[in-house]
Amino acid sequence: KTFRPKRKFEPGTQRFELHKRAQASLNSGVDLKAAVQLPSGEDQNDWVAVHVVDFFNRINLIYGTICEFCTERTCPVMSGGPKYEYRWQDDVKYKKPTALPAPQYMNLLMDWIEVQINNEDIFPTSVGVPFPKNFLQICKKILCRLFRVFVHVYIHHFDRIILMGAEAHVNTCYKHFYYFVTELNLIDRKELEPL
Repeated sequence: KTFRPKRKFEPGTQRFELHKRAQASLNSGVDLKAAVQLPSGEDQNDWVAVHVVDFFNRINLIYGTICEFCTERTCPVMSGGPKYEYRWQDDVKYKKPTALPAPQYMNLLMDWIEVQINNEDIFPTSVGVPFPKNFLQICKKILCRLFRVFVHVYIHHFDRIILMGAEAHVNTCYKHFYYFVTELNLIDRKELEPL
């Protein structure tokens, strides 16, 4: 239920080339801090768009590996330990921040992000179609909420990640995410405190 098909970039497009460059950097053992820097001459919005989609795909898969252990009984509150509780608000069904069990929060989150990244008005895929003026604000909100998935997985389910032998993958994904959002100032430092 939590697995979603990957959003792909059309071969031959500039975003596909940026995606390939980002993947090549990550797969070559290159310093992650260097790999997240905006390539010279590239548009920041394109670079951010490619990474937001990629992080959504990866983090969704990470959560998918532990979701059977993240139940309303084991995780009655979407939290990152005793100090951090995350409430859901989407300004549609949930107009005020609402406490929810972690799996319900995760499902709403993944559905919400999927709607955003598949919306051509927000994430245009056609060459020459501009990004909306509030594009970076939308991406900041998506990334901030994706960070909360890391917090929950690390604090409440990391034992499962270790049992699966996936900690190196999750750690690398988190490190890539962290360097990216801090390089481009996409998440408030206060939000990053839980990890």
